Amino acid sequence: MQDLTPQQALEKLMAGNTRYVASRQDTHDYAAERKELVNSQEPFAAVIRCADSRVAPEIIFDQAMGELFVCGVAGNVPTDEIIASLEYAVAVLGTPLIMIEGHTNCGAVHAALTHRNDLTQLPGSLPDLITQILPCTSALKGEESSWLDQAVINNVKAGVGRILERSQVIQEAVKSGTCQVLGGVYDLDSGIFELIECDSK
Repeated sequence: MQDLTPQQALEKLMAGNTRYVASRQDTHDYAAERKELVNSQEPFAAVIRCADSRVAPEIIFDQAMGELFVCGVAGNVPTDEIIASLEYAVAVLGTPLIMIEGHTNCGAVHAALTHRNDLTQLPGSLPDLITQILPCTSALKGEESSWLDQAVINNVKAGVGRILERSQVIQEAVKSGTCQVLGGVYDLDSGIFELIECDSK
């Protein structure tokens, strides 16, 4: 089980992003890591990522195989299935940190913003997913050019709230101080992951 505190886990995650941005990533021996992980895993952080191909957490946080417990869905939405997966990470694997990784120019959030008055224009099962993102498109302020950035941040904040609201397992871990739920936004251009202030209590 992990012996890192939530704060130590956060520092480790952010240090990896600093290395990535500076192009000073650690060297990873994947063959050796693979053998070491055959019978167990001890990820120090769980990350909810968007399905976007440009935002792989293992790369942008420069972490070795087995370090991150990654769940992915377009729009980094904590669906019931993802929350259940996070509960496994926290309760069984002892993971001390949950991070929601939003990102700039998110296509799913853009779809919610563009089609917020009529989701029927979206194909297939997309309306079901985008419906869960719609709340982030309300109460936007200022110039329309800033709405997507605002909505991305709102979506991350909503995700943190949803996890804590729907999971008693994670609530109890947070109250005991063994886990923290945070969120941030990854900038596609700079590579910088920036934490945002969320109500994580």
